[in-house]
Amino acid sequence: MTAPNRATLWGRVLADELAKGGLEAVCLAPGSRSTPLTVAFAEHAEIDVYSHLDERAAAYFALGRARRTGKPTALVCTSGTAAANFHPAVMEADRARVPLLVLTADRPPELRDSGANQTVDQVKLYGDAVRWDAELPEPEPDERTVRSLRTTAARALAETTGVPPGPVHLNCPFRKPLEPIDVPGDIPESFAETLAGRGRDGPFVETTGGTRALGDDDHRRLLGALEAADRPLFVAGPADPDGLIGLEPAAVTELADRLGAPILADPLSGLRFGPHVGPTGGENRKEPRSIYGGYDAYIAELPSPDVVLRFGASPTSKPLRHWLRDADARQFLLDPAGAWREATFTATDLLAADPGAVIDGLLEALDESDRAESAPEDSMPHAATADDWRARFDAAERRHWEIRDEALTASALESEPFEGAILAAVFSNAPDPATVFVSNSMPIRDADRFGRPQAADLTVLGNRGASGIDGITSTALGAGSATDDPLVLVTGDLAFYHDSNGLLAVDRCDVDATIVLLDNDGGGIFHKLPIEEFDPPFTQQFKTPHGLEFDALGEMYGLEFERVAPADFAAAYRRSLEAAGTQVLAVEFDSEANHRRRDALAGRATDAVASALEDDAVDGSD
Repeated sequence: MTAPNRATLWGRVLADELAKGGLEAVCLAPGSRSTPLTVAFAEHAEIDVYSHLDERAAAYFALGRARRTGKPTALVCTSGTAAANFHPAVMEADRARVPLLVLTADRPPELRDSGANQTVDQVKLYGDAVRWDAELPEPEPDERTVRSLRTTAARALAETTGVPPGPVHLNCPFRKPLEPIDVPGDIPESFAETLAGRGRDGPFVETTGGTRALGDDDHRRLLGALEAADRPLFVAGPADPDGLIGLEPAAVTELADRLGAPILADPLSGLRFGPHVGPTGGENRKEPRSIYGGYDAYIAELPSPDVVLRFGASPTSKPLRHWLRDADARQFLLDPAGAWREATFTATDLLAADPGAVIDGLLEALDESDRAESAPEDSMPHAATADDWRARFDAAERRHWEIRDEALTASALESEPFEGAILAAVFSNAPDPATVFVSNSMPIRDADRFGRPQAADLTVLGNRGASGIDGITSTALGAGSATDDPLVLVTGDLAFYHDSNGLLAVDRCDVDATIVLLDNDGGGIFHKLPIEEFDPPFTQQFKTPHGLEFDALGEMYGLEFERVAPADFAAAYRRSLEAAGTQVLAVEFDSEANHRRRDALAGRATDAVASALEDDAVDGSD
């Protein structure tokens, strides 16, 4: 490898080494100090470059792309406050286990704490939010130093996909000249022929990660607990990005069906939607019916489980979390990093193992157990109890969706519109396949309650690591950049306003989307909190009505903007999905009325489920 000067050499070596390690994409924000990196990535044929004007939007775009692929995306910025604008996305990547490689350009070390322009302390800037951080040596054409650079780059990329995955930070100091200006004698002519100069055919360092797995005896003990349970249960929380790829939904549903365990699948779990989803509540008991999605409305009406297997992050549903908290049950937390992700502190067992390997191991142990058993299936002691347990979920699930469907009729929506109906329509009318990104605050909660399990291949994503409303649009567009699937974003008005800069990526990064904007003029979620009773300060300091008209954003960014009545949404949504370009479908709601409607529906569902369960109990006693 040759270069006109040492700064350019540094950028080229980094880009070369990262590409050899499998890096496919980088998001660049403009700046002078990062010139060696920007030029090197822009010239590299094997790395896709996404140019952004806003560092915060760039970081969230990279986050979305990495979340969708499960592979690291790199970020590059100049020195100073530019690096600080990456921080919110780095925090989300940390909590949500998303692989990011953050490259911050910096001034030479002697300029720190000197009053030099655009110079701040960037060493360990992101604290413990990163899996690893390092400051690169200053550029020099020394063989050992360049081998160190290659090694650090290879290690950094590997760390982003370690256990658990997450962000890694490399701080990169550069001296002038930063541009690819020829500096005679700066790089020895013989350097290109050295190992440091040419690198290796693949990564300079190959990192092989191991998989945590349970032993055979541990699988048998876990299986014994699940088989002995009268009321076994699986709870699938929001999946890690690699979990969307590594955990086979069909294996999970097979295990649950064989054990008689309902699966309560979060909309972000990777299990609520897909070909593995069978009919629920049907008459044919031999059909798979493991996946349940309406539990947020009815779970308190069901008896407690006695053994629970939990994987993924903490569930979105607060009623579910509280129900599990109050359950007198043995609860197994299954996490590949052995991390504790259960904030009520009532779980009893932590299994530090790869969920996919554990599910496969349980199926193998179950096969061995079945081969050893000579008793007929209907003579097994817990078969009838488990069947009754699943029947209760079937009845509750069926009644919940009946109540929901009654509320979705055109006449009902004309008289009593509510935001949950929009989420229901988004999922039921989504293309197969599609990527659906759902904002925090109320949209993800309504997705949880009203997004019915279905066999369509929907990849449903959200930022539930730190659960902020910043960067939502950029994250969604980043996810859309990584796939040919149609992209749908469901967002609230405050989140849309907060990340309006991110809309530039629609044109600049060539990403089309259907953007569903739920506009209730402020922070409607605060109606769910006791502070609603204290006004002032509730309206101005919590609900924060803004009175903004978002049509102008459509004009600014070249988007088609349409205001849609709730009863007309499904038809407008289908038109957008079939159209080219990006459309914003704005649906207006009164936030207070919406919450009253949502609460009333929850009450109806609870009463209906309680009645259905009581009827089933009477029928079962006849």
